[in-house]
Amino acid sequence: MSKEFSPSFEKNKQPILDRLKVHFKESRQVLEIGSGTGQHALFFAENLPHLIWHTSDVPDNHASINAWISESQLENVVPPVAFRIGRDPWPAIQADAVFTANTAHIMQPDEVKQMMELVAANLPVDGIFCQYGAMKVKGQFTSESNRDFDQTLKNKGYGGIRSIEELISWGQGLQLVEKIPVPTNNFLLVWKAVR
Repeated sequence: MSKEFSPSFEKNKQPILDRLKVHFKESRQVLEIGSGTGQHALFFAENLPHLIWHTSDVPDNHASINAWISESQLENVVPPVAFRIGRDPWPAIQADAVFTANTAHIMQPDEVKQMMELVAANLPVDGIFCQYGAMKVKGQFTSESNRDFDQTLKNKGYGGIRSIEELISWGQGLQLVEKIPVPTNNFLLVWKAVR
């Protein structure tokens, strides 16, 4: 079985879902950037049945995503497309919402900037972008554990934790409408495409 499991997912799924129920209420087609194991996609799609949830990630993660989809037999989750920021074109999906979790601290800063620009360019006006993960506020870590996490990420060659203010500066065409603290020192940022 190629289905992978992320323990950290269990800590955040319900608080995120509670906010997605509000902000994705009018949405119909969601593109998830970086679907990872596939757990988020299946949990959210099951609890937001009015949505078609489109998964995407690098090909190495497709086996796990497909295993979760196959086991669930949900009809509103679409198998993953290959999508890596800076390498692949924006998926040919008429998405009116975008979701991503725990991607910005993995990507290099220029990739995060490009992701923000791509989301702004491809969402329709009033489309919603929900972005979850560890973030700094005004350049400062919100906890010692996040400071340690950032160092671990950088030691592995990842970009590290980004500041919310940095994301705002890169999100031209996106308006930050809500900044929600989530358990384990993370945030859910809710953006609206305004162009």
